[in-house]
Amino acid sequence: MGGALLAAVTIPAAAQVAPLPPPYVGAYQPQGVDEIGWWREDDEAERELAASPLVIRDEKLNAYIKRVLCSTVGEDRCRAVRMYIMREPTFGATMVPNGTMRVFSGLLLRMRSEAELGAVLGHEFGHYEQRHGLKRFKATRSATDVLAWGALLASMAPTYDVRRSYSDLRFSIYGNLFLYSRDNEREADRLGIGYLNNSSLRPHAASEVWQNVMGEIEASARVKGLKKPNFNSIAFTASHPPHAERAATMAALADPAASSRGDGAESYREAMAPWLPIFLEDQIKLNDFGASEYLIQSLAEGGWTAPLWFARGELYRLRGHPRDLVNAAEFYQSAIQLDPALAGAHRGLGLSLLKTARPSDGQAALRKYLELKPEASDAGMIQLMLPKEGTPN
Repeated sequence: MGGALLAAVTIPAAAQVAPLPPPYVGAYQPQGVDEIGWWREDDEAERELAASPLVIRDEKLNAYIKRVLCSTVGEDRCRAVRMYIMREPTFGATMVPNGTMRVFSGLLLRMRSEAELGAVLGHEFGHYEQRHGLKRFKATRSATDVLAWGALLASMAPTYDVRRSYSDLRFSIYGNLFLYSRDNEREADRLGIGYLNNSSLRPHAASEVWQNVMGEIEASARVKGLKKPNFNSIAFTASHPPHAERAATMAALADPAASSRGDGAESYREAMAPWLPIFLEDQIKLNDFGASEYLIQSLAEGGWTAPLWFARGELYRLRGHPRDLVNAAEFYQSAIQLDPALAGAHRGLGLSLLKTARPSDGQAALRKYLELKPEASDAGMIQLMLPKEGTPN
């Protein structure tokens, strides 16, 4: 799919290998009342963020993700970042002017290597280094000032021509603001690739991030019965460039001489392994069957594991179609074969078998679940599904 998508996009003639990052001049310090006020708002938001129950505080995971960032942008730049990993199952990361970076668990689930993660984190750092948030704030304020004065003047002569002119002015200003945002994203993409070109990681992974994003969106739309997305179109209100454009442009900006570098895929899998069941559970709760199935299948390209079979079983069981329950039982059994002590797989197997007219097998699986996890929070409910001794099924 990725090759076809890239072939469908025309790279601008000016596209070439991304230049190396400029010399780092240190963290920007706010100037003037407005900037200082904004920084203080960010500082207050960070204090609230630090106390949020959504923050993942595991020291090992935080140190690892910070190391990937430092490997991408360099130690000097990395020192400016205060990172918070959020248990938020969507694809995303953000960085605000005071140096606070938020990394969503949904992003970590979707990345396949340190190089892919570095591409996204480097992009966010590019926004920070170029002060895009501050520039966008000033541009928006100037634009809304113009609109306010325009509305005032239009109210003084409320004719059709004046109203029409004011409407044209609004569309022009809003359109330019969205265009400005897209251009900022393109600049951050170039900076992100520049960081990777200058690192020890393979920069071509940046393009693969967006190819995978398109694959997930397409899989989600297919299951929902929606038409195939057009990844080349740009909506009037789009704040980001089209996915296909980004994938193709990043492929063109990557240094060809760096194509043989390592991407840290194995070390990334090892670091994510303890968190994979949690992140997959959160993803499945989004109730997006196509996207979740795509992600599980993508993760399984490196080999099926018990947590992946279990997650797939949960995905199918929770959708609950009759055939889904049969498939779910098979997936749980595959998980149990790889890890007989995986209590959740016995639970899911039992619940699936009970709903497919196999009560004896289902009850046996549930008993095994309680044997492995006697203190389970749902132990009482599961006990109600089991006949008392001496009572026929």
